[in-house]
Amino acid sequence: MARGGQQSLARVAVIVRAGSVPLFWLGALSAGVGLLLPGFTGRHVGAYAGAALFVGCAAVVALVRRGRYRAWADRASRAGKFDLLQDRVVTQRNWRRAHRWWLVAAFVVGVACSFAVPAAFGMAVAGTGAGLWLKAVWIGRGERRNDAILWVRTDWAGTGRPVGKQVKGYRTTGILAGDAAPGGTRRR
Repeated sequence: MARGGQQSLARVAVIVRAGSVPLFWLGALSAGVGLLLPGFTGRHVGAYAGAALFVGCAAVVALVRRGRYRAWADRASRAGKFDLLQDRVVTQRNWRRAHRWWLVAAFVVGVACSFAVPAAFGMAVAGTGAGLWLKAVWIGRGERRNDAILWVRTDWAGTGRPVGKQVKGYRTTGILAGDAAPGGTRRR
């Protein structure tokens, strides 16, 4: 915490959305590479299993912890006059730097698993990315409905956990604050 009660705040929706693009594309790429390999089960079985894993992972990631997000949003307090609002690009860059080895590992494991079941693990990773995107869209709808953008202190969120154990509350600002639209997308 800086002098005078000044705190750095990051957008909740941007933190959630930060992993969606790299996870989706790395998963899709590893699934595409996996389809080039015949695997033990064959390409058809791998593609069907991958499609089921994609839908299942997307649904689970999109729905998990919604109650915690709602609870923190309901108890959110107004951001202070001197709080610093972190830019969308900075939040995304911080998340991706903190998770870069996990992203590389997910790609490598996706390609390696394709020797057994082609494309299945890659599609699961892509489904995780799609689920994060759906969750960010859901948060954005809540922000529009309540006419308030949700923020979390950067020291509480750590490296990308906006509802983690360290989080003690959210802050809100008006809908036009910051450089991102509701849901974490780029403001037009």
